[in-house]
Amino acid sequence: MRALFVAGAHTDVGKTYVACALIAAARARGLSVEAFKPAVSGLDPADWGDSDPGRLLAALGRPLTQANLQAMSPLRFAAALSPPMAARREGQSLRLETLITLCDQARAQAHADLMLIEGAGGVMSPISEDATNLDLMVALGLPVVLVGGSYLGAISHTLTAAEVLRARGLKVAALVISQDADPAAPDFAETLADVRRFSSGARVIAAPRGGQDWASELL
Repeated sequence: MRALFVAGAHTDVGKTYVACALIAAARARGLSVEAFKPAVSGLDPADWGDSDPGRLLAALGRPLTQANLQAMSPLRFAAALSPPMAARREGQSLRLETLITLCDQARAQAHADLMLIEGAGGVMSPISEDATNLDLMVALGLPVVLVGGSYLGAISHTLTAAEVLRARGLKVAALVISQDADPAAPDFAETLADVRRFSSGARVIAAPRGGQDWASELL
C-alpha cells in the first residue's frame, strides 16, 4: 500500500481540495483509496457535510454518517483554532502519542492501494500540546505532498516549508500549487515558474481553478 501525508505550506491553502482530487483520480483509475484526518477543529457537529472530513467522505463515495465521521476524524473540536487550542476549550489535552497511535491504527486497518493522511493547518502549526504537524510527519515518516498557494508571499511560504521538510529527512513527493481565487493575486503561471526555479528539483504540479485533471500526476 502506498501512503502519503498531505500537508499545507500555510493554513487554508487547499489541502483537503488536493486530497479529494487525488482520491477522485485514484478511483477513476480503479484504485482503492483510504483517507484519514486524525484531528479537525472548527467543526459543527450538527452541520458537518462541508467540513474537511465530510468532503473526504464524499470523495470516497461514503455516506455522511456519524460512524464514518468518527472513523475519518476521531478528534473533533468546535472552535476554529489550532487543534490543541480548540481542545483546551473543551477540557482536553492533545498529545503527539495519541495522534501517532490513531494514524498507525488507521494505516493498519486500511486495505487499499493508496492511503492519504491529512494534517491540520500549516507544516509548523501546532497539532498537539507537544508537537507541530512537522513532528507528526517525522514520526510517521511518509512522503509528503506539500500544498502551497499562489497569493502574494506564497512562494516564500512554500519553499520554506519544503526546505524544513527536507531538513527533517522527509521526502517531498510533490509540491502542488493551488491557484488563488483573488483576481489581484500574482500571475499563476509566473508563480509556478518561480517555485520551479527554486524548488531544488522537486516535482511541482499546478492545480488551477476549474479542473482536477492535474491530480492524476500524483499517482
